[in-house]
Amino acid sequence: MPFGIGMGELVVILLIVLLLFGARRLPDLAAGLGGAVNNFRKSMKGEDDTKTIEGKTADGDRVPTPPSKTETKS
Repeated sequence: MPFGIGMGELVVILLIVLLLFGARRLPDLAAGLGGAVNNFRKSMKGEDDTKTIEGKTADGDRVPTPPSKTETKS
């Protein structure tokens, strides 16, 4: 295990988290933690997090569209 944590210590930590936050909030906490880890990994890789919606980026700029395959070059 990382940081020298054994199974016994991990179980105790998970039980403390369960007592602090309750069973209903654990899925939300896990999803938030997973999203944070994914965002961290993307930022470390340098991936662009800009999402396009209907030909526009998140900040409203137009996204250039590639030429269609039916067009022929002359």
